[in-house]
Amino acid sequence: MNFFEYTSPHSCDRALDPEHEPPKGAHMVTPRRGYTHHGIYVGRGRVVQYGGLSRGLRRGPVEEVPLSQFAQGRTIWIRLHESSGLDRDEVVRRARLRLGENRYHALTNNCEHFCEWCVRGEHRSYQVDDLVARYGRTWRRLIELLARALCLRSTAAETTRPGT
Repeated sequence: MNFFEYTSPHSCDRALDPEHEPPKGAHMVTPRRGYTHHGIYVGRGRVVQYGGLSRGLRRGPVEEVPLSQFAQGRTIWIRLHESSGLDRDEVVRRARLRLGENRYHALTNNCEHFCEWCVRGEHRSYQVDDLVARYGRTWRRLIELLARALCLRSTAAETTRPGT
């Protein structure tokens, strides 16, 4: 798969028809190199996003940007959530409430955490969850192997010492 291809990991994601305006309060997703970027559509062609790494390696705050800046020429997907009890105006209010916040962290406070909180009240990133599930086991196994190797080396050193 090309880094710029996006095959929806969620059955609830639907490609946005470029001829239609997204619904106000929609959770929007667009592909980037190796991850997906998320934002909340607030109407009139504007999106509130956690700037984060959307402009490269420079960290950015929660900001309101034109839809074209959010998409950067890529396809936009709408994430359809089961009802959270929040109406669209409340989702927009929550997104704008955090404008200017500048505490982005890729693993603990990224654009998906922001959008999930706006829409569902749940501070969560499925991308991070997937990363931890996929690579967390690998790191844990590597640490176990390293610890075992160090333990074996320590035991071998003790048995070769004179007088043991």
